[in-house]
Amino acid sequence: MNGDQDQGSGFACKPRLYKEKVMAQFAALLRKDNRPVRYLVVDDSVFARKNIIKMVQLFGGEIAGEAGDGLTAIAEYSRTKPDVVLMDITMPQMEGIEAVERIVRQHPEARIVMVSSVGYQENILAALQKGAKHFVQKPVKPEVLYEILRYVLSDDPALAGSPVALAGEHRS
Repeated sequence: MNGDQDQGSGFACKPRLYKEKVMAQFAALLRKDNRPVRYLVVDDSVFARKNIIKMVQLFGGEIAGEAGDGLTAIAEYSRTKPDVVLMDITMPQMEGIEAVERIVRQHPEARIVMVSSVGYQENILAALQKGAKHFVQKPVKPEVLYEILRYVLSDDPALAGSPVALAGEHRS
């Protein structure tokens, strides 16, 4: 038996096959022109950024840029013009909520999803009022982020279905 075959555990022995199995779970999220969606990932934690980047790449996305604070995020948005921004709320230099407000003021078409472990209702509401399109709570689950991105990327809410519940929230 070679190393690429399953040994009855349900998982392939080689990481490459496991990755292909996981990738098959998520259809690539593409722009209307069939090109990869471009993302700006903003978080002061390098670990958190790398984790989000891995998920985005799993969904067929391309990284347009990264930033570790709100001020850099504003400059990177103007420089890279991403399709979607994934932004933490609590960061040095400038908080994510203020950065959302400034980006949306300059670029009303911006699609920003807040990604934060600080899930206080007032922070979520403030981010949405300033122009964020959605919110996902850390630790981020790939399947939750995928559904939120599908919703945010859809220009026609009828195609996307109803908005995805916040992580941990149950819809009735």
